[in-house]
Amino acid sequence: MKRHLILKLHQQLSDDNNIPDWMSFINDKSLVREHLNPDVDHLLSDLGLRFWLTKEYKPAAPEWTKEEINEGLNRTYRLILQQDYNLPADLVQRLKLVPSVEGARELEVGEARLPHPDVSTQTSLTAQSVAELINLPYAQALTKGIPEVKIAVLDTGVNLNHKELQGKIVKRADFVNLEGLDTSDFVGDIQGYDDVPEDEVGHGTHVSGIIAGRGLEMDQGVAPACGIMAVRVLATMKSGGRYVGAGIVDNINAGIKWAVDNGADVINMSLGIKHLGGGLPHEDVIRYALSKNVVVVAASGNDGTNERYYPGALPGVIAVGAVDGGGTVTRFTSFGANITVVAPGQNIYSSFANNTYASASGTSQASPFVAGSVGLMKSYALEQGTRLTNHEVIYILKNTSDKVNSRLRDERAGYGLINLADAFKLMNHLLN
Repeated sequence: MKRHLILKLHQQLSDDNNIPDWMSFINDKSLVREHLNPDVDHLLSDLGLRFWLTKEYKPAAPEWTKEEINEGLNRTYRLILQQDYNLPADLVQRLKLVPSVEGARELEVGEARLPHPDVSTQTSLTAQSVAELINLPYAQALTKGIPEVKIAVLDTGVNLNHKELQGKIVKRADFVNLEGLDTSDFVGDIQGYDDVPEDEVGHGTHVSGIIAGRGLEMDQGVAPACGIMAVRVLATMKSGGRYVGAGIVDNINAGIKWAVDNGADVINMSLGIKHLGGGLPHEDVIRYALSKNVVVVAASGNDGTNERYYPGALPGVIAVGAVDGGGTVTRFTSFGANITVVAPGQNIYSSFANNTYASASGTSQASPFVAGSVGLMKSYALEQGTRLTNHEVIYILKNTSDKVNSRLRDERAGYGLINLADAFKLMNHLLN
């Protein structure tokens, strides 16, 4: 199995322009480089390890931007080992001791359990009550979003031909590439970086319908006029009779950066990766997204414990828990992340794989309610001639959500259940 090593250096290599990014390299090996710097080269040569050097990230412009440089994305490299070497157990630790190296890690596969849906051909009986629970009709009377506001769904992909999502997908990419890894437990498409993020399991399609569904045989999405960026970052793995979304953490990072660089206003990540060692998952690239004024919304997790899942547990990310139809926080909502708000997440009916529909429960379903709401807020602000900042969005949500008790913030519910009527009233006050 060919292994990949990620190295973040203290300084960018001087001839960086001659190094391909890994996404280009896996499809075109015409530009090959087999050395990094004397310190690293000497260590790996002594161990008999040969590698191809690639950039971990592709710059947004011909030259690295200030925001990319600030987060060290310009000095992060991926070493693709050329053979199926047996690596020393302490290799990463030895690389971290190299003077030119700021951080080192191996690629790791993160898992995200997917809520088990009930596939159905009947429309939801509770869709209207879900909308009323968060006062969505008030907000949609003011705006249903605008196409210029793009919401990126980083997930298992999207059913590209689903009738509920026709005309909604404005950009798309597939970052799932498990070539060289043990893929015996995976099903479907697992190799190659391309622009066909077809959803084989339905999770990403369900999330996308909650955000922008047309409302043909389901309730209309929260922000039906906003554009969807379909970004496939999770492959499908069968584990214990259930499906699990699984992806290489660093490939998910590439999907986040692609979404930012291609104009996302909001990123929805109905997934969560545990911290298994090294730096916090997605930390650098999430800071990059926030620096570009992209709102990142993520599910808090579904194990009902204080386990932390990332990116929801990272600073600046809007971590979302789930409530039932009565507005009570569900028992499955994880609360290790610093939950910002809660939203409907039980028995939510939406689009599904193969042009079908399904009901599903989870913080995965709650997160797109918030992402869609942020899309509405950003759309309305643009229609009024201004742009909402990340800080303003979070300020509005914190100060208008319905508290679950007398405390300002609750461990399991954050600042409360989103209330779009109050959110738009406060936003109007701030804009005028």
